[in-house]
Amino acid sequence: MAEGFAALSRLAEAGTPFAFVVSYDKREVYARPLRSLKDWRMAVPGFGPPPRPLRQRARLSKHPVPFSRYVKAFERVIEEIRSGNTYLLNLTFPTPVTLPLTLEALFESANAPYRFLWPGRFVCFSPEPFVRIDADGRIATFPMKGTIDAAVPDAEAKILANEKEMAEHVMVVDLLRNDLGMVAKEVRVRRFRYVERLSTHDRTLLQVSSHIEARLPSTWRQNLGEILQTLLPAGSVTGTPKRRTCQIIESVEGYDRGFFTGVFGLFDGQSLQSAVMIRFIEQTPEGLLYKSGGGITIDSDPKAEYEELLAKVYLPL
Repeated sequence: MAEGFAALSRLAEAGTPFAFVVSYDKREVYARPLRSLKDWRMAVPGFGPPPRPLRQRARLSKHPVPFSRYVKAFERVIEEIRSGNTYLLNLTFPTPVTLPLTLEALFESANAPYRFLWPGRFVCFSPEPFVRIDADGRIATFPMKGTIDAAVPDAEAKILANEKEMAEHVMVVDLLRNDLGMVAKEVRVRRFRYVERLSTHDRTLLQVSSHIEARLPSTWRQNLGEILQTLLPAGSVTGTPKRRTCQIIESVEGYDRGFFTGVFGLFDGQSLQSAVMIRFIEQTPEGLLYKSGGGITIDSDPKAEYEELLAKVYLPL
């Protein structure tokens, strides 16, 4: 882990364009100069191949965790919240899936701003940026919290008025403001709770985001690895307080997230883009696992949270 983050700093200080990927637990950190990406394939705004529309109709078949199993984990989270050990926890589960596409074809066709393929391991087609760092040291993050089917009558008004979703979003924004404050100065929320549309293979979802910005020291490139190590794992996919919440996640979820909810990104020699690895399909010896989840607060309803977990198992085609 230490060597991986140190490599990020060395490459950035030298001005070498590179791609990187970090697992959720930060135990696996890889960086490769763009000239030697080998089997990795990546697309971020301004870099990588655009999506190619599929000529065939692709349907995803889900085999989700039973609701009874989900409720047991949910109730344990609620107990931890009532005990004051966490206030917001992002609870996730793997869903076995089958689909008539290879991971390579899915990478090529997915309509998402951030895409990453590690052949034989996983594909990610994420709508959520992690941090963006401009050449002048401005750093921004864009947490996404709050999802609703756009077909629901008055969907945008309902998601913005939902008190549980508002509380969850406020907690994540506050957490990420504090996270940025550990590595940067002049932290401010540039835009609070705006709605974005996400198209899937069978529906359109509305997702609520915010824009938080700060300013890094002029030496940020030579300390890039340390900055990312401090900020990870991402607050939007863990909860608050982060350290204790991560311990509870490990106890409650009962599976290894691996690279799911980690980050990947691109340094172009001057600036950096990165994304949270959600909307994630992992290739395993037993088949494909689509990992997804959502934030739990004291006001959460288990049925609604379970349905959100399943709604996030989709193909953005």
